[in-house]
Amino acid sequence: MSDQNENNNQLNIELNEEVAEGIYSNLAVITHSNSEFVVDFIKVMPGVPKAKVKSRIFLTPQHAKRLARALNENLNKFESLHGPIQDSDPSGGIPLNFGGPTTQA
Repeated sequence: MSDQNENNNQLNIELNEEVAEGIYSNLAVITHSNSEFVVDFIKVMPGVPKAKVKSRIFLTPQHAKRLARALNENLNKFESLHGPIQDSDPSGGIPLNFGGPTTQA
């Protein structure tokens, strides 16, 4: 009986090649309503004032909370192995210049 329960609790997840390549994002914008969270993943390029949303994920509030917990657990594991992650902008602002030199004409 326990073998049957263990098999029923397994999820077979398929990852195709295109999705496995991933999409790079260096900015996430999170909004929410009373029934869902929306996470837009964006790639911002240095010196370019316009950026496109590369991926949009919709989550229920329960899934958003589980994701936040999982991210926090993984950040703690990462920092325990590699040391604290330095936040380049503690105010949470969008780094449009990426901390590099500014251009001049």
